[in-house]
Amino acid sequence: MRLGQLLTLFLCSAFVHVIQAQESQVLIENVKLLDYTTQTLTPPKHVLINGNTIQTISTSPIAAQGKNIVRIDAKGKTLIPGLIDVHVHLVFGALTMPQMMTNELSEEFLINTVGLSAQQMLMRGFTSVRDVGGPIFPLKAAIDKGKILGPRIWPSGAVVSQTAGHGDFRTPEEKSRRFFGVVSRAERYGATFIADGRDEVLTAVRENLRFGASQIKLMAGGGTSSAYDPVDVTQYTLDEMKAAVEAAEDWGTYVTVHAYTPRAIRRAIEAGVKCIEHGQLLDEETLQLIAKKNIWLSLQNLVEDTPDMDPQRRIKRKPVIEGQEKVWPMAKKYGVKLAWGTDFLFEPDLNKLQNTFILRLQKWFTNVEIIKMITQDNGELLQLSGLRSPYPGKLGIVEEGALADLILVDGDPLKNLKLLADPEKNFLLIMKDGQIHKNSLQKR
Repeated sequence: MRLGQLLTLFLCSAFVHVIQAQESQVLIENVKLLDYTTQTLTPPKHVLINGNTIQTISTSPIAAQGKNIVRIDAKGKTLIPGLIDVHVHLVFGALTMPQMMTNELSEEFLINTVGLSAQQMLMRGFTSVRDVGGPIFPLKAAIDKGKILGPRIWPSGAVVSQTAGHGDFRTPEEKSRRFFGVVSRAERYGATFIADGRDEVLTAVRENLRFGASQIKLMAGGGTSSAYDPVDVTQYTLDEMKAAVEAAEDWGTYVTVHAYTPRAIRRAIEAGVKCIEHGQLLDEETLQLIAKKNIWLSLQNLVEDTPDMDPQRRIKRKPVIEGQEKVWPMAKKYGVKLAWGTDFLFEPDLNKLQNTFILRLQKWFTNVEIIKMITQDNGELLQLSGLRSPYPGKLGIVEEGALADLILVDGDPLKNLKLLADPEKNFLLIMKDGQIHKNSLQKR
């Protein structure tokens, strides 16, 4: 049975308890907001959420009426936007590589992994994520319908890769379908499209768009977690890349590419991509070009070696890990549009560290710069999907008219960013789409 079918079975049997299911309005009183201009907190304000939208923000008390109003006295705590991670793989991040390769991807197994992982991510305060590769569509549909708990998902669907590219997940005994006519296991499960030549790339991109992709993920260079391609190689010809960009732009959205090296990234820029994932081996000249072209750089501060990491992967990752110490400050220096994500793969234990990885940015950015990046800036990148965005509305900011994805923090994160690293203790309220999923304060 295919992974998508198993996920569907799981979704039908799942149940989510949402604290606030029927209330149409929430009034949060005596709450402080972030002021990016002064880099301080505002005086206490009152925030009225109507449905899934922030309706009113006022320094004066708000006279909201109705039997379904939830009133919350924030007692001077800090209200921030929901956190956003723009580089996740919800399925791949919830499973180990041996689990991905097993033939026993049962319904029960998925219930205890993928669904639970999505729920835990939301309860860490991540109300929106961009899933940049994997069989995500059934899980996203179930979250949107309220069948299970999880963040908003901007899905890419199956990654698009050339033969012997970063998305070629075939085992050694799996032959090319072009010559032998057998579709690989990873393709059957919706993890990847192995597409060569303009026509196949067009078909792969359009298939993802057909299923609801909000952006397209193309493998433009070598990777550290794939078996066949060295990190330094460039993948896809210019014509193939242009085909992907043209197909995406015809649907009003964009292509983001996996790439580390200047050569691969320059080719992608020439093809018209709007976002680069990774880029840890970038040089100053290419970073300046990225800034000039107003292209997003979706960067990570990747984890160093872990005990269970394959020795070959450890070797391949060495220049990338070394490069990330240089690329963050250089990108900031040249005014590159930066976004942040985690990119955890095949090591589920890393997921619980998602919030602590925010603190790694303190090497190069102030607290206010970091909070803005992981909320407002990441929110702007999500909206690059245009009409293909699955959730119309403004995210990453607390203002009238914005979507009500909110976190109430016990303290001032502008002064103490570590508050964001312990969501269980410090996040008193977690709201997504106007629905309360955690409330540690008493209603009055």
